[in-house]
Amino acid sequence: MSDAESHKPFEDRTLLVVSTNYAPEVTGIGPYAAQLAEHWAAAGADTHVLTGMPHYPSWRTDPEYRGVWRVAEKRAGVTVHRRRHYVPPRQTALRRAVFEATVLAHGLLSPPASRPPDAVVSQIPSLAGGVIGARLAARHRVPYIPVVQDLMGAAAAQSGIRGGGRAAAAASAAERYALRSAALVGVIHESFVPRVTAYGVDPGRTRTVPNWSHVRASSADRAGTRARLGWSEGTPVVLHSGNMGLKQGLEVLVDAARLAPDIRVVLMGDGNQREVLRGRAAGLRNLDILPPADAAEFTDILAAADVLAVTQRASVLDMSVPSKLTSYFVSGRPVVASVAAGGGTAQEVQRSGAGLLVAPEDPAALLSAVRKLIEAPAGADALGANGPQYAARHLSREAGLARFDALLTEVLADTQGRPRR
Repeated sequence: MSDAESHKPFEDRTLLVVSTNYAPEVTGIGPYAAQLAEHWAAAGADTHVLTGMPHYPSWRTDPEYRGVWRVAEKRAGVTVHRRRHYVPPRQTALRRAVFEATVLAHGLLSPPASRPPDAVVSQIPSLAGGVIGARLAARHRVPYIPVVQDLMGAAAAQSGIRGGGRAAAAASAAERYALRSAALVGVIHESFVPRVTAYGVDPGRTRTVPNWSHVRASSADRAGTRARLGWSEGTPVVLHSGNMGLKQGLEVLVDAARLAPDIRVVLMGDGNQREVLRGRAAGLRNLDILPPADAAEFTDILAAADVLAVTQRASVLDMSVPSKLTSYFVSGRPVVASVAAGGGTAQEVQRSGAGLLVAPEDPAALLSAVRKLIEAPAGADALGANGPQYAARHLSREAGLARFDALLTEVLADTQGRPRR
């Protein structure tokens, strides 16, 4: 139990968290929204969440929620208000715009019917969630805190989505609206600050609130996990876990598998590019596409791989830092990052000391780094061991939630002179 949960500093407060993604989603930003809301509920706040229907990373509405228009449910002390929205099975700028529009419309037309909040916190993405948070905070005349997980204007320009160039200006305008009215702006990585500042946000109003590791360390026998998965001890395994979308540029791993039949490449997860990747990998006997692992075995599978891969398109610079990195570091396996050298992802891998950087969209360079690790197992193990140490020092759940407590306490103190106890 954290200090905030034991002392209940937010007792008698009502808080509204706006996050299009939420539990039971187990990857992406949903787990962070859920753990944050549950933490504040445990710290005494009457905590409400305005969210969508579970759909990520498959981009298909979970069967349990299909046909549901709106519903309120109680999860771990949090009142969760779900609103139906369009879920695009494939990503184009137009489909994404319809997704955002339906999230926005339903959220504004049917906000939670609860006591007016003392503060509104939103997660971006979705872009609509940021706008909803700003509007609801203005309606109730309370502080608004957006937390930038991805920069959506930059994402539209950099991710490779069809029609993204035309969408970037509109997304940036909406993002600017959502951020400029904020009491404080949280960013998950300092590399986001220049772009947030360019939207007119005073740098003095930005706070860095990194994502934390929300998974447990592996406890299973590594050889046993490999045997269960059919991974022979003599065959090196390179694993990518997480969303299979456009910005990940996972084609580089498919092409690497084609160049190296002696190495097994595993893509574990879901996303709107899954079937495209399956088609590209047709005929490759050394490439597996697996469904997302459940929480009980997730880190065991990560730890069973020889190398963990994080990939991004070369155009992705300052719009995203993958949440998978926190889980990768906990697993204790070395990371090969095929990403742009100047981006936040590269900075985080370098800072951890747990991996190697290679040029993005270059399968030969990726393979060279993988072989370097495979041929020097002691060095690879030493590199991987830096990950859990870095996670323990900088990415603990307690430290992450404490930063959010400080953020919330600051805006409440600024509004009313002192935090209500």
